[in-house]
Amino acid sequence: MMSDEEYMTLALQEAQKAFEADEVPVGAVVVMKERIIARAHNQVELLNDATAHAEIMAITTAFQYLGSKYLPDATLYVTLEPCLMCSGALYWSKIGRIVFGASDEKNSYRKVAGANNPFHPKTIISGGILEEPCSQLMKTFFEKLRNK
Repeated sequence: MMSDEEYMTLALQEAQKAFEADEVPVGAVVVMKERIIARAHNQVELLNDATAHAEIMAITTAFQYLGSKYLPDATLYVTLEPCLMCSGALYWSKIGRIVFGASDEKNSYRKVAGANNPFHPKTIISGGILEEPCSQLMKTFFEKLRNK
């Protein structure tokens, strides 16, 4: 059985792929019954699609894999706290658990939704798993962007 840190390490590997493709470095992994059923990273620039966030890409892949539109027994590991758009998609997916790495003070669901919980009432949320490496990858990306 893998730990939250080990699954987050895999999400960080996805984020690194985004970083190398000049995408905002967010990665995601969906796990169900200790099996990885989806992996994804941001592809907004590649697809010219503002909705191509890692979370959306990952849950879409998980839906296709399962042949279902709901993920109540799945856990999403994502390197950055979900934005409000992704939170809405996660709400409708009825995902069982969300584990994020770095907080996003600027664009998180908490910033926009405030005290209102945008997730399904049964969804369990955990944050701060491998927060430092997740946060550092984002900082490095935006420093690189500013220095271009």
